[in-house]
Amino acid sequence: MKKVTLLVVLGLCLSAPSYVMAQSSEDHGQVGVFADYLRFGVTSPEINFVGIGGRAAVNVHRNIALEAEMAYDFKRNFTTVFDNGVITTFTTTRFRPLTGLFGPKFSAGSSGPLRVFVTGKLGFVNFSSTTEGPIRGFASQLGAVTAGDTRFALYPGGGIEGFWGPFGLRLDVGDQIYFDDGAHHNLKVTFGPAIRF
Repeated sequence: MKKVTLLVVLGLCLSAPSYVMAQSSEDHGQVGVFADYLRFGVTSPEINFVGIGGRAAVNVHRNIALEAEMAYDFKRNFTTVFDNGVITTFTTTRFRPLTGLFGPKFSAGSSGPLRVFVTGKLGFVNFSSTTEGPIRGFASQLGAVTAGDTRFALYPGGGIEGFWGPFGLRLDVGDQIYFDDGAHHNLKVTFGPAIRF
């Protein structure tokens, strides 16, 4: 199964440049980084994770892109609401989700400066526990994806992006669903800069 999946992904990656070269538009793809918020809804109360991620996309049509993204959440957010205000703190956590997703993004309208889009991605979420710093923890967790606590994940979502020339900002909101004795729904929000080429 892993070999078939690897061959399909490799075939899509190798065929993508021919789709890009066939386009007459200058909008061939996009790369970006983002801040990631994951509301882990399995526990009560929910756990709020924050981290960073990156994504890359190749357009196969004016309004369709194939996109891959990865996010690493290494901080936990604690928010307390009082009568006279809100206090929020971030702490590095030992329990850390690593998410990798791949799938199409469908944009509405033209390739103008402002676009609304929907996306549906497949991939994985890996859970690990470590006391290492964020960079070393990411490297060791990435190496343990095939041997660790990895679950199949789906991500239906949508968002909006605005561009000023090649530079822009993008906001995504969706449901990161992973499967472990049934489906577990988790709110996922990403926001960050992007460059289209």
